[in-house]
Amino acid sequence: MIRFNDILEKVSSSFKEKDTTLLKKAYVFAARAHKGQNRRSGEPYLSHPLEVTNMLADMNLDVTSLVAALLHDVPEDTEASSEEIKQTFGTNVAHLVDGVTKISRMEENLPEKRKAQTIQKIILTMTDDLRVIFIKLADRIHNLKTLKFLEEKKQQRIARETLEIYAPIANRLGIGRIKAELEDLSFRYVDPDNYFKIASLVEPQRKKSQRELNRIKRNLQKILQENRIPAEIFYRIKRLYSIYHKMNHQNIDFSQVYDFIALRLITNSVENCYSALGIIHQQWPHLPHRFRDFIAMPKSNLYQALHTTIITDKKQTIEIQIRTQEMHTLAKHGIAAHWKYKETDSRAMVKEDQRLHWLREMVDLYQEQKNPNVFLKNLKSKLIPEDVYVFTPKGKVITLPMGASALDFAFKIHTEIGLHAEAAKVNGQKVPLKTPLKTGNIVEILTSPQKNPSRDWLNLVFTSTARHHIKRWLNQQDRIKNTSLGKKLWKKEVEKYKVPPYMQKEDFILQRLSKISSFRAQKMDDFYALIGFGKIILNKKFMEKLFSTQELSPKKDHLFRKVVTKVSKKQKSSIKVRDESGKAVHLAKCCSPIKGEPIIGYITSGKGITVHSQRCPLVTKEILNHQRMVEVSWEDSLKGTYKGSLLIRAEDAPGVLAKITAAIAQLQGNITKAEVNTFGNKKARTKLTLKIKDIGHLENIIKKLSRIQEISSVERI
Repeated sequence: MIRFNDILEKVSSSFKEKDTTLLKKAYVFAARAHKGQNRRSGEPYLSHPLEVTNMLADMNLDVTSLVAALLHDVPEDTEASSEEIKQTFGTNVAHLVDGVTKISRMEENLPEKRKAQTIQKIILTMTDDLRVIFIKLADRIHNLKTLKFLEEKKQQRIARETLEIYAPIANRLGIGRIKAELEDLSFRYVDPDNYFKIASLVEPQRKKSQRELNRIKRNLQKILQENRIPAEIFYRIKRLYSIYHKMNHQNIDFSQVYDFIALRLITNSVENCYSALGIIHQQWPHLPHRFRDFIAMPKSNLYQALHTTIITDKKQTIEIQIRTQEMHTLAKHGIAAHWKYKETDSRAMVKEDQRLHWLREMVDLYQEQKNPNVFLKNLKSKLIPEDVYVFTPKGKVITLPMGASALDFAFKIHTEIGLHAEAAKVNGQKVPLKTPLKTGNIVEILTSPQKNPSRDWLNLVFTSTARHHIKRWLNQQDRIKNTSLGKKLWKKEVEKYKVPPYMQKEDFILQRLSKISSFRAQKMDDFYALIGFGKIILNKKFMEKLFSTQELSPKKDHLFRKVVTKVSKKQKSSIKVRDESGKAVHLAKCCSPIKGEPIIGYITSGKGITVHSQRCPLVTKEILNHQRMVEVSWEDSLKGTYKGSLLIRAEDAPGVLAKITAAIAQLQGNITKAEVNTFGNKKARTKLTLKIKDIGHLENIIKKLSRIQEISSVERI
């Protein structure tokens, strides 16, 4: 168990006397509050906040963080209140303790199905004061170390959540030491079989490698001294989870993990980093494909170092990492190494720090998409390390996740560039927007004012940011189309009644709507959109609710039967079917209506109007609610192809199928699917799916097929 005096000794050189006094005061307060309490391990409860505080002291965090760490479990597990902490230690400490308490309470009390909501709140709490997550990460590490005292189901839940959320967050913040420890501690409980399997492979290799590492280290130190390059050299063995992840992710054997052992060379300047690299490459052969320059192109969490893999004279591969002392500190402690709170507003830092760009994007997403499950899905994609580095034509480095496309790049540059992207140039060659990018690519986006997103674009992007902007644009277009559609439907419905002019005014309609339904509309366009999306169904019942029945009288009663039987004889509807892939008006899949045949529109909730053929069984058998029926008509200028299906009965004789296909080809029909069945009585039945221009085209094909001697019948299905 760590002692409080050990913590005081660590911070004595950096804390002022008033800071250490405050820390001692917090220790006494926590000791009194937790007096008599034990953890499940049997240790005094105070051991936990001391361990957490000690970790933060190792990260060189400020006194406010350490005081909050000592007190972080007090409101939750003792009789002392948050208000008492606020009065004794001030608003900042109380705020941090409250933030950690909220996270812990959500984790413990919420069922698994609400996990997404919990994580969502954690991310939003981080934006309030990032020190909250530092305390929580340290808290999680110590809890993992005592996980063996919990039941197996809880062990699995906590360990898996750590691997999915907390370890990636630590990675994003650049806190490498904590990230690695979280992964290894969780790995043992999430996948014990692979944990012990890899441990058994590592142990004998570790002993063998240490001798070789010491030999290379001595040689390297001698060479650097001869060249007057100051350096400290350490070695490390790759951690178990990191080995497992690499083997699993790259589908390789343990023997192919080239960075299993590594030397870390720490020197005093960037210039000496590159000088040391040159000397190393002169002394030992290296693997070119394993060289990485993270000094010139830092990782998204600002990690910097030179990585190279050499081959020793004993044919063993060893990775060498070269960095300055500042880079080394940043690799261990990440953003915490530079995060000073004494005179700076935390929220301002969240806005400014480059490492927190992903966090700012998640907050922006939350403002528009508050569904916790969608939020968690997008967060997980954000937490994937950005390890593809590409360049703009002007040489600016853009970091993207592995798997990102040229279209992702376009949205990363600017939303408007993404929305109007037409194509891309990668290294001077024109490529489709779906092209995956690789490190070192020089990417240019070609735009056009006429180019806009389609639903297919959602399959071209990898990043949640690009997906969010595409969905947002599509939803805006849906609203525009459905608002226009709703306005037309409203106008047609109002024409059926004698409505006094004052009742048709905006203020009257919107006020009445709020009284008769749960819908709220600030302007008429909102009302029209509700109609267009099918959330409000215009029928006699609704109109009588909206308008008082004493003053509203119908001009004429419209029956569903009259609509269906006479629709083709009426004047063309103002609602046109313009685009078979349109959003407000789209074709039903159940009957696949073809341009030119009689159709009827059906208001589908949330989707606008679905167009059905009048021959559709859902219409003829009156399965569809007639109150949702509206008149629609084909746009004369509409061009495109439609799906038509035919059932052909014929003799089972040689050459019949050839005659069928020839006849269809002569009329420029396109067969997309054919299914032929023959029977013992020398009869055959053929089902064809065709692409045709309109209903007249299909009827001509049916007539031509009917003239073939061996065919007994042709019918549309």
